[in-house]
Amino acid sequence: MHSPSTGRSGGPNDLLLEIVETLEACGLEDDSYQLQEYIDVGALEQLVASSDGDITVQFTVEGIRLDVSPEGVDVLVEAHSGTPEE
Repeated sequence: MHSPSTGRSGGPNDLLLEIVETLEACGLEDDSYQLQEYIDVGALEQLVASSDGDITVQFTVEGIRLDVSPEGVDVLVEAHSGTPEE
């Protein structure tokens, strides 16, 4: 299940800003992690910008799973499909 995408306008720092804003919207303060320890934002930006739209990159920052595509940054939410406890 995906949360709504925040969309992208295409500037050089837009992907970084969008990732940070998405993490903040999930309750993660920007001073509680170092994004460069998780991903190379420049390489991710180049990869997404050079694709024809049929690519997604998934990674996790402090337990928050993100999906980055040319359409934007989504938070991946796992659907729990278990049997009810008796």
